[in-house]
Amino acid sequence: MTNRLLPPEWAPQTAIQLTWPRPDGDFAHWFEAVEDNFVRLAVAISRYQTVLIGTEQDPQALRERLIAAGAEERHLRIYPVRSNDVWARDHGPVTVLRDGQPLHLDFQFNGWGGKFDARLDNTLTRQLADQGALTAPVETIDFVLEGGGIDVDSQGSLLTTRRCLLAPTRNPQLSEAQIETLLKEKLGAKRILWLAHGDLLGDDTDGHVDTIARFCDDHTIAYQACEDRGDAHYQDLKALEAELQALRTPEGRPYTLVPLPLPRAIHDEDGRRLPAGYPNFLILNGAVLVPTYGDKVNDEEALRRLRPHFRDREVIGLDCRALINQYGSLHCVTMQIPAATTSR
Repeated sequence: MTNRLLPPEWAPQTAIQLTWPRPDGDFAHWFEAVEDNFVRLAVAISRYQTVLIGTEQDPQALRERLIAAGAEERHLRIYPVRSNDVWARDHGPVTVLRDGQPLHLDFQFNGWGGKFDARLDNTLTRQLADQGALTAPVETIDFVLEGGGIDVDSQGSLLTTRRCLLAPTRNPQLSEAQIETLLKEKLGAKRILWLAHGDLLGDDTDGHVDTIARFCDDHTIAYQACEDRGDAHYQDLKALEAELQALRTPEGRPYTLVPLPLPRAIHDEDGRRLPAGYPNFLILNGAVLVPTYGDKVNDEEALRRLRPHFRDREVIGLDCRALINQYGSLHCVTMQIPAATTSR
């Protein structure tokens, strides 16, 4: 019988996957700014590990641009792909370890419940695998699941939201119990921790957990807090806080909770509030990249609160104001590929 484990993000990684923005895609209006955001992100990742990039641009031209910007050439792997959008967290492979060896799970991606065309993105894992970019086996699963909708520790706890995983536009034929069974079977989860609160205004994912609550280690959860009673998020984020306070570790202890400040409100050109938040950080082998939003006080406070919980890594802010224009942030555009462990 095989043993499966979805490693936590702080486990050793071989690469981070990015899907490069298209000049004619959803970011067309902000393309120069968002591509600069991607360049800075790729350069930052390359200082620690491999960056696996799928792009519709000329791969060699992109390689030369990244090297000129300071990227580590030995850590760049760039492949031509066809894509709809940039959200690698949701269309990239969810990689488990099967008896210690990587297995890429290719779940179905339907554009967050059919909101957007995702037909090309839904083939992206197979595109990369066909070119040898993914060297481990790929298992296709007939179940809609986005990587941003789940977060895990190393003990089999899986954190998620009811709004997302139980949305009728994802897997309407399955009950909550059936979804739990599938998550345990495919991801090696031992228990599912469901959250009912924490919706950020402007979010169009139906409540991805990586925007509101994240494991820092097996006993610590960082979450999006709100202390301003006049903010529209106040009541719901307080309810989220109460839910997290009620959770227990597998040993029966309360989690250490790290409240992250809510960034100053950012609105789009139509006055719609954008879902800026600090839990959308990315854990690398030697660093934690934290999205910032040009809010000096709260940006610095978020970094200050996270640093004690990642003492073995640099905690670095990366301006993501360009990404938030399309309702996502730093973690949403990345997907980690974990390293193998010793086989059983």
